[in-house]
Amino acid sequence: METKQANLKATSSVGAGDTVSSNSHLQRGVAAEVLAEKFLVKRGMRILARNFRVKGGEIDLICADGTTTVFVEVRLREGSGFGGAVASITAHKQRRLILAAQHWLLKHGECPCRFDCVLLDGLETAKIEWLRGAFSAD
Repeated sequence: METKQANLKATSSVGAGDTVSSNSHLQRGVAAEVLAEKFLVKRGMRILARNFRVKGGEIDLICADGTTTVFVEVRLREGSGFGGAVASITAHKQRRLILAAQHWLLKHGECPCRFDCVLLDGLETAKIEWLRGAFSAD
């Protein structure tokens, strides 16, 4: 699978009222998804589903951007070790996302779609980077 460079990038900080602290890995992941969802909704995305699971794959958020269905992977990294959040989206992870997206499209109908990533480098600073078209299913 070939990974292509993201075509659009947005970076932002979330307001102090939106930060969430927790020591639990699972709770921190949920908090990251909540921050990512708020970030996307503020930018005009409509949430269609959260944590869509099928055997072999899961999609954190499924959104509508106009007539395009957007499959969103949310990644949280606490530090820049191993390349930060973006480095954690491996080819294997991309295949799992694509598999889940194929199931979604079979159930909901074919339509234009893309794969985006919302990267959070820490919850406390809530620095968010949005990679539109982060990779393709080709």
